[in-house]
Amino acid sequence: MSGRNFGDDGLFFLAEGLGYNQNAEEVNFSGNGITAVGLKAFDGILQTNIVLKTLNLSGNAIGDEGAKCLSDILMGNAGIQKLQLNSTGLGDEGARAIAEMLKKNSTLRVLELNNNMIDYTGFASLAGALLENNAIRSIHLNGNYGGPLGAASLAKGIEGNKSLRELHLHGNDIGNEGIRALMSGLSAHRGKITLLDIGNNDIGSKGAFHVAEFIKKTKSLLWLNLYMNDIGDEGAERIADALKLNRTITTVDLGGNNIHASGASAIASVLKDNSTITTLELGYNPIGPDGAKALCEVLKFHGKIETLKLGWCQIGPKGAEYIADCLKYNTTLSTLDLRANGLGDDGAICLARSLKIVNEALTSLDLGFNEIRDKGAFALAQALKANEDLAVTSLNLASNFLTKYGQVALTEAQDHVYEMSEKEINIYF
Repeated sequence: MSGRNFGDDGLFFLAEGLGYNQNAEEVNFSGNGITAVGLKAFDGILQTNIVLKTLNLSGNAIGDEGAKCLSDILMGNAGIQKLQLNSTGLGDEGARAIAEMLKKNSTLRVLELNNNMIDYTGFASLAGALLENNAIRSIHLNGNYGGPLGAASLAKGIEGNKSLRELHLHGNDIGNEGIRALMSGLSAHRGKITLLDIGNNDIGSKGAFHVAEFIKKTKSLLWLNLYMNDIGDEGAERIADALKLNRTITTVDLGGNNIHASGASAIASVLKDNSTITTLELGYNPIGPDGAKALCEVLKFHGKIETLKLGWCQIGPKGAEYIADCLKYNTTLSTLDLRANGLGDDGAICLARSLKIVNEALTSLDLGFNEIRDKGAFALAQALKANEDLAVTSLNLASNFLTKYGQVALTEAQDHVYEMSEKEINIYF
């Protein structure tokens, strides 16, 4: 029921329906022009309905008043496990009301408060709730205004909480000082954090040092997102050194961090001995062909990387040569993103040559925005036809310079593969 614009009047009827319904486990009322007034319709309904598990009210301007009303109602709810209040105009008062609810509610597992107006006092309120709540597993506070003080407050709450597993803090302008406090809290955390998203937080190489110290200590973290910060080569080297000692993290996102060839080389050195990391995002970093070479020399025979993202990395045709050579030997890489690297026809031809020989692992290849013309398309089409063992099922060539001739050649190759093996290859132009 999202985006239907049924407003407060419509919610009155729908809420009444939930009072009788004993089947619906999830309702999505996002983007419907609901206000704080409309939420009163839930009073007396949600306290008795224990079947409903997920309530999505995102994109409704309920504000702090709506948050207070809903929180009062949910204090007596014993069913809802996931509450989504993204982009609802919540501020610190709304966060405080939700925090009071969390102190008494013992069923809520996932709380989403992304893209609101919560600053450090709201963060402090939620931190206080964490000290008393033993049920919450995942908190989403992306796109708020926590800042260094909010991160420091949250750290204290996390330190005394055993249940929290996921922390999403993307885009909160936390900075190096805030990260220092947050990592200190996480290091002392008595529970098991498995996912940490601290992307787009103005973290530099100093902040990377504190993140690295946490990486060395954690025995539970599986997923680390540092996307769109500015850790640079020095920060990348610190993270790399920490990852050499870590055996839990499977996904690392260092995209958009001003990392060059030397930083990429440090990350590559980790993969020689670390077989835990399976997904590596290095997109939007100017690693160039030398950075690609450093990674490929390791990935030829080492590591267990399954997903490698190198979009917008300035690797050029020379970098494509190194990647093509790596693909001849690598047996684990299944998803490869090489968008916007200026590969041109020469790069596409190199990759095609490699795919022609042997590759039974690679299933998804993204070559969008690479100035590839018909010549490159013809080479890729031939590779698809020539290799019976080719595993590729998805090939993206969108936003290149193909004419209808290049597109027809690839479509014919697609048809040929299907006729010969009944295998479908999705090609995007």
